[in-house]
Amino acid sequence: MGKADDGHTKTDAHSSVDQYLVKDPERFALNVARMIEEAGKAAAAWSGPREKGEVRDSISEPMTDMVKTFSKLTEYWLSDPARALEAQTRLFSGYMNVWTNSIQRLGDSAIERVVEPEKSDKRFTDPEWARNAFFDFIKQTYLVTSRWAADLVEQADGLDDHTRHKAQFYVRQLSEAISPSNFLLTNPELFRETMEANGENLVRGMKMLAEDIEAGRGDLKLRQSDPTGFKIGTNIATTPGKVIARSDVAEIIQYSPNTDKVLKRPLLICPPWINKFYILDLNPAKSFISWAVSQGHTVFVISWVNPDERHGRKSWEDYIDEGIRFGLDAVEKATGEREVNAIGYCVGGTLLAAALALFAQEGDDRIKSVTFFTTQVDFTYAGDLKVFVDEDQISALEKAMSDKGYLDGTKMATAFNMLRAGDLIWPYMVNNYVRGREPLPFDLLYWNSDSTRMSAANHSYYLRNCYLDNTLSRGEMVLSGRKLSLGDVTIPVYNLAAKEDHIAPARSVFLGCQYFGGDVRYVMSGSGHIAGVVNPPAARKYQYWTGTKPSGDFDSWVASANEHPGSWWENWQSWIEECDNRRVPPRKPGGRKLKALGDAPGSYVSVRV
Repeated sequence: MGKADDGHTKTDAHSSVDQYLVKDPERFALNVARMIEEAGKAAAAWSGPREKGEVRDSISEPMTDMVKTFSKLTEYWLSDPARALEAQTRLFSGYMNVWTNSIQRLGDSAIERVVEPEKSDKRFTDPEWARNAFFDFIKQTYLVTSRWAADLVEQADGLDDHTRHKAQFYVRQLSEAISPSNFLLTNPELFRETMEANGENLVRGMKMLAEDIEAGRGDLKLRQSDPTGFKIGTNIATTPGKVIARSDVAEIIQYSPNTDKVLKRPLLICPPWINKFYILDLNPAKSFISWAVSQGHTVFVISWVNPDERHGRKSWEDYIDEGIRFGLDAVEKATGEREVNAIGYCVGGTLLAAALALFAQEGDDRIKSVTFFTTQVDFTYAGDLKVFVDEDQISALEKAMSDKGYLDGTKMATAFNMLRAGDLIWPYMVNNYVRGREPLPFDLLYWNSDSTRMSAANHSYYLRNCYLDNTLSRGEMVLSGRKLSLGDVTIPVYNLAAKEDHIAPARSVFLGCQYFGGDVRYVMSGSGHIAGVVNPPAARKYQYWTGTKPSGDFDSWVASANEHPGSWWENWQSWIEECDNRRVPPRKPGGRKLKALGDAPGSYVSVRV
């Protein structure tokens, strides 16, 4: 049997073509018609709420800001004809090199390609991306284009740092969006699957798209996990406990002890209100809360309300008074203890840091040690979320929030997903709406999709004072009529960062250490914003670094730090016991003064957007 030039038999080459042909034309045509019908339902789900005035698309959505940013970038390249010609020539030369190389490879497949994907790039793993000349050409052309676009941003002189940051972010978003791996006709794997299924996958995909737009009330609520596999309080967030207090913005949960003795100081956890607290209680094997109880902590958690129109005017002061201060009061009533260890996670940690500075001035010294999980108090190096923060965007957002008194949870979820679009958006867009496959049940992604709304006043204050003006670290934040200084926070601090964190970068957390007035232990875990925190010792995953006092240059600290295998949790427990290791008999939730209002995880956490 004869051989083709690429080393495959002629029969193999014929089979390679055959896999891209329609198997049953009549059935395929019927499925295309059904797909169009389902697409119409998706369009109706999108347009219906807009026609009724339930959804209003702001002209200052990210697309508008992206256009403004690219206008500034284009102005640089077009302001000098020679510069513009040079940029166009580089792109054209890249295309010609790919074309010439592709022709040469038809005769000799051993010739190296002009450009190859990064080894970590999972989009082009199907063998046909390399074996099929058409798909290989499409792939290389895309890589040349996307890298050329990234270079345009890097080489554009005269852009301010914020504009350059936004341009880099938007170029990355566009590059990931137009990847040939996302489209049926340019992805060999999708093309092949569609032919094999005679288009039935497209019918299922359009049906899922319509369902997800309807679930988002006119906006796409991207399905990342099978939600039917989880029920809060049944197989997720199951650590035993009771709701012992409730305010307009928070429920206070106290967990049941399971040790003969407990630490004298109770532990109050302040999670972010941007997500729900049960990231710290996904299941018994991953639960930080359950583990802390097993280490002898009397654990209390603030479960934030999922706000609606009634909470539009709730401010940072309200969240401190009706959340943190309210929680401290509940702890004192339930245990009789004034001295408390506290933990703040992400924006919950930022709020807690501000509260500590306020409490220091007011003379409230109940919190005796504080731990921050991936928390920023200085926002100089705040990462890609700063892309969404400037005066124009915040003003437009405030105007949009003023109608309802809150920001829809899907808007915030989309912004967070965009930070890792290659992992959290496009794989699911392809899997759900092109392949027509239901996503698998996954507790972490179920939590990620369980988004919360943002109350208008609270969210506006956070964006302006932290991301825009960085007032907390500058000593310019004002709460309750007092100008706050983190230097007044002199209690011991355990400051945990995550090496690959894209929300609270490790460098940003490190810089924030210098503003506290007491001793700070800086610890950097492996992985990112979630996995770097939720890493139980039994899993034996990742690592963490400890080192000298967190001052000076971040890179120097990392270079001299000591690496330890596994989880940082036990290191933290040792630090807690160094602060105070006194033990007392275990405490029943609520004690004698507070009546249980219901079982953990409470009612606030169950309200879905």
